[in-house]
Amino acid sequence: MTSPASPPRPSNGSRADFAHPAVLRHPPRADNPLVIPARTVRVDLPRESPAPRGYDVVIGPGLLAELGPRLASLSRGRRAFLVVDEGLPDLVHEAAEGSLRDAGFAVTTSRVFAAESNKTIDTASRLLHEIADTRHERADPVVALGGGVIGDIAGFVAATYRRGVPFVQCPTTLLAMVDASIGGKTGVNLTLDASPTGTKKNMVGAFWQPTLVLTDIESLSSLPDRHLRSGLAECLKHGIIAAPADAGLFDWTRSTLPAFLAREPAALSELIERNVRIKAAIVAQDEREELPSRAGGRALLNLGHTFAHVLEPILGLSPTRDPELAPLQHGEAVALGLVAAAATARAMSRLAPDAEEAIRAAVRGLGIEFPLPKLPPLDALMAAMLHDKKTAGSALRLVLPLSAPAGGWGGAAVVENPPQTAVRAGWLALSTPHV
Repeated sequence: MTSPASPPRPSNGSRADFAHPAVLRHPPRADNPLVIPARTVRVDLPRESPAPRGYDVVIGPGLLAELGPRLASLSRGRRAFLVVDEGLPDLVHEAAEGSLRDAGFAVTTSRVFAAESNKTIDTASRLLHEIADTRHERADPVVALGGGVIGDIAGFVAATYRRGVPFVQCPTTLLAMVDASIGGKTGVNLTLDASPTGTKKNMVGAFWQPTLVLTDIESLSSLPDRHLRSGLAECLKHGIIAAPADAGLFDWTRSTLPAFLAREPAALSELIERNVRIKAAIVAQDEREELPSRAGGRALLNLGHTFAHVLEPILGLSPTRDPELAPLQHGEAVALGLVAAAATARAMSRLAPDAEEAIRAAVRGLGIEFPLPKLPPLDALMAAMLHDKKTAGSALRLVLPLSAPAGGWGGAAVVENPPQTAVRAGWLALSTPHV
């Protein structure tokens, strides 16, 4: 049974506007020298019982053809509720749906318009009613096929329906592959008022870890350039916080940008694996973001995000100043947030000038322009930051990049109550020409 498809919504950057190569319905032959082998990263979670907890993130080409058999080996359920980005080419979701059916699953497919404006309680409610109509049982999985918006909504449905059903992530955007699909954060946005900053990102949600993350890099073939660059912004973030474990990741990512933008499979596969390993290690240490701020932990993944979450709901804002491309995508907002965080850290003498300049240059290398026109007044931006989930009472917490004492990247740290003058310097880095 397939739910009626939503009317098509053409928009700038929609995948419907891009040709998509045939998605393999059979796994590639291992003896083909052109085949890129699959890579697997294990996400080990803290134990709550004697049994180990965790899941695999499998990265490689042609993996959607393996979705059904892999899920059948992990699940006792025989129904699958497939939540699909309606902008995906038919070949992509047909590959996933066909693999599930071939493995014996009864599949219900629901299409969702993948936009932050649609990541709402109303959308989640619609999906919950649809899944209830299928008599979905507690062993039956929910499968997300799309980017971060789809994963967040579908994961929230999986976490709340019958108090939790198995959940599988099949990310199709780079941002989701390296970040959003890993770690178990699910949720929807909440609009508190009609002001430009009145919508709060992910204010309603739950931690619900997936059973499996299946990352088919062939789905990046149809990803619009803007979406690819958005994902690369998250990779830059990981590159900063990776030090000292992977101290060269930021510089390698920046120098390899041309290969990523050319969608070279080997380069993308390595990029995704290295980023997944960074996030997996942090999630294993701090699954629910409960470590004290001085210990860092999962909170470090929010580098750039406090600024980004203020920027995203401001309608009409676009990194290329083109109103047809507004509003900001999440990764673009994170990239701008990195610029602001770097300026804040430099104003506090925690980041060297050359490191700040490297971050600014890397963001511009993604084609993301700043300073930005028509930002709200500084006081409004500063006040909006206090709605961030990382605040404690009225105390702002910011994740800031650091320089190592001997030079080079020093990772990142959570800073409580940073000086307002330094935070203002962060916003000014986005609103005034750099001196």
